[in-house]
Amino acid sequence: MTHSTLLQVDGLVKRFGGLLATDHTQLHVTAGEIHALIGPNGAGKTTLIHLISGALAPSAGRIHFDGIDITAMPMHARVAHGLARSYQITSIFPRLSVLDNVALAVQAHAGLSLNPWRAARRDVERYEVAAEVLARVGLAHQVRQLAGNLSHGEQRQLEVGLALATRPKLLLLDEPMAGMGPEESERMVELLQSLRGETTLLLVEHDMNAVFRLADRISALVYGKVIACGTPEFIRAHPEVRSAYLGDDEEATA
Repeated sequence: MTHSTLLQVDGLVKRFGGLLATDHTQLHVTAGEIHALIGPNGAGKTTLIHLISGALAPSAGRIHFDGIDITAMPMHARVAHGLARSYQITSIFPRLSVLDNVALAVQAHAGLSLNPWRAARRDVERYEVAAEVLARVGLAHQVRQLAGNLSHGEQRQLEVGLALATRPKLLLLDEPMAGMGPEESERMVELLQSLRGETTLLLVEHDMNAVFRLADRISALVYGKVIACGTPEFIRAHPEVRSAYLGDDEEATA
């Protein structure tokens, strides 16, 4: 593992009975990059994200993050170490304000207690941090809005904000543009682009236009194996990737 490799996945295997979901998968993510994971349905992408986040335990293989073997580390410890997944903390509280949602995430990450002697000052601190996070994800104008009243796209922005409140070194995103219209997708792409170099991103996404705009590198997963990894240009032209996933769709290869 090189000094610039933040995440290293070596020979990761996950079996569900007779089904091999990940087949000795190899993957490395470099610090500071946006790395996309693509592949057809059933390729094992979400299973791999589950394994990296700690939601599932592997049948075999190792996961190293930031120089530490986290293979047996529980999910909450991975978050504390700087590995966050939007899915882990996407359960927004719809009856609380947008600001309160993020303030709770800030409190949980910082381990702030309810000590009455320090509660007032800490309350101000966490709300200041929460407001900064919301400005970062483009929701500064919605701080007093109930989270349940946000549009679908705004709720996804809030989910990213909840993840950012944990101050992650690596943020895992599983289809952040899912269910969005063109305008909402564009806002999400702009948000993720703004995080480039600030937070390392590993995202699963089916929107190839977004992937090719965002990703520094792309890994293509088919039947649980990474069949190719490289720049968007390399992946566009790769014959196995085109055959297995991209096909000859002119829009995907433009």
